[in-house]
Amino acid sequence: MTEEPGRGAVKAKGAESVYGLHAVRIMLERHPERVSAIRLIERRDDPRVRRIEELARQARVPVERVEAQVLRQRLGEVAHQGVLAEITGLPPWSEDQLLTALQSAHQPLLLALDGVQDPHNLGACLRTADACGVLAVIVPRDRAAHMTPVVRKVAAGAAETTPLVVVTNLVRTLKLLKEAGLWVVGADAEGSGRAREADWTGGVVLVLGAEGTGLRQLTRQNCDFLVRLPRLGAVESLNVSVAAGMLLYEAVRQRDG
Repeated sequence: MTEEPGRGAVKAKGAESVYGLHAVRIMLERHPERVSAIRLIERRDDPRVRRIEELARQARVPVERVEAQVLRQRLGEVAHQGVLAEITGLPPWSEDQLLTALQSAHQPLLLALDGVQDPHNLGACLRTADACGVLAVIVPRDRAAHMTPVVRKVAAGAAETTPLVVVTNLVRTLKLLKEAGLWVVGADAEGSGRAREADWTGGVVLVLGAEGTGLRQLTRQNCDFLVRLPRLGAVESLNVSVAAGMLLYEAVRQRDG
């Protein structure tokens, strides 16, 4: 079930929920200072839960045992695995923060998502971006998925390591990145060149559109290059997070070579 944006977040300003065994453990290991409380369902006792309890004790984070319906009421019908953490959320980067970060970045690699609204896809893209050394993931403010508990769970810790940049106008941001010396490469099924033929070794922004609709026309017009992935089967398009992984790993392959 796709979670509604913002559902499951705590009411306190700047506070959010993270759920799932892996995501909560990663938060306690990497950012214990941002965890304010842990909720565990009653009667669950296994090595992974005990590890979370141990990390919480070390960080002096209170742990409360609750009935399963408490988490269900809080999060809805999601696979919470019986654990929820209340955390202080990091605000998304602004466009100015991104441009400032670029000044000290060597061969920066960025990922921009044009109208991707499924939080599962955003979470998966953040996870792949983290693995590929992406400096930041850029999304438009409107008609796009933003950070939610679902995104954090799917990202499996990457939401705490790869900044999400929320911009008012994606095309304007792409133009600013061009002025900063980056190449803008769009992924399009009808792209003129194959992904492996593009040069991914400098500063690059990879732009992907939503499944089905792809890149918006104005976004496509502001790309320096349009590349495509080979299609050997009957499927017309790939899931956006799968395509992001294939293209980002091509960039990693060229940069490591």
